[in-house]
Amino acid sequence: MNIKVKNIVILYILINLFSVSNGLLRRCFQCRSRGELGSCKDPFKFNATQVDEEPGLTTIPCASGWCGKVIEGGGTYSADDFDMAIQRMCVQRGPDDNEDRCAFTVYNNRKVFMCFCQGDLCNSGNSLTIPKYILVIFTLVTLSRLLKF
Repeated sequence: MNIKVKNIVILYILINLFSVSNGLLRRCFQCRSRGELGSCKDPFKFNATQVDEEPGLTTIPCASGWCGKVIEGGGTYSADDFDMAIQRMCVQRGPDDNEDRCAFTVYNNRKVFMCFCQGDLCNSGNSLTIPKYILVIFTLVTLSRLLKF
């Protein structure tokens, strides 16, 4: 394989890698729990492969790429607060500065603790994200070994 063809193959793979990681994979968990009832409560112990097995829990595509978690409570926001409700969802848009964050705010005329995050299924509360530059390096190393530069 000549150098020009190898470069075209690498460029094609990199373009596909970034288009997949930036678009198709943006999903959010969607669920709601109150007190000890339901699967949406913290600690959240589900991943994408377990969603089909759990009633009331789904993953949804999220056009904005921003997921949210809302904790509405009786005031203590602790795990033993039986009035506490937790909702995970896709939000229409994230914060103006595009930074992940959690803060107390007013949502639907109620004081809540709300978190915003950007990434695939990031509203699980315990997600692991891989920086894109690591994916690029890994892809280049793998391709160089496969194509024997």
